Amino acid sequence: QVQVMESGGGLVQAGESLTLSCTASGLTASGLSFDTIQMGWFRQAPGKQREAISCITGSGGATFYADSVKGRFTISRDNINNRLFLRMSELKPEDAGIYYCAADRSYLPCIIKGRSVIGGRNDSGSWGQGTQVTVSS
Repeated sequence: QVQVMESGGGLVQAGESLTLSCTASGLTASGLSFDTIQMGWFRQAPGKQREAISCITGSGGATFYADSVKGRFTISRDNINNRLFLRMSELKPEDAGIYYCAADRSYLPCIIKGRSVIGGRNDSGSWGQGTQVTVSS
C-alpha cells in the first residue's frame, strides 16, 4: 500500500508564491516504483467539495491543469526521491483550502478533457491528510 503525505502549506498574501510537496512511501514494500504511480493534487475550500486541480503521469511527461489554476500552478515530480510538487504562483484568496495529494497505480486521479482537468477520481488509491493553504487579501 502506497502512503502519501503532504507538506508545505502555510499563510501567504495574495500575489505571493508557495510550493507544496508530497512524499510517497511504502513503495519498496509494495514492489512498486514511483515512476509507475499516477499523481495528482486536489483542494477543498471551506464549505465546498474537493476538486481536482492538477495531475501528472508517472514519467512526468504529461501534466494537466484545471482552468482555474492554469498558467499559475506547476506540477512536477522527483522520481528519484519519490516526491511530488505543486508550485503555486500569483495566489488568490480563492486558492485557499486544504490541499491533498492523491496517488494511483493505474489511473490518473484527474478526469481529463483535452488538456484540461475537468474532475477528479475520488476512488484514487491513496490520499494524504492534507496541508492547509491560507491566502490573505
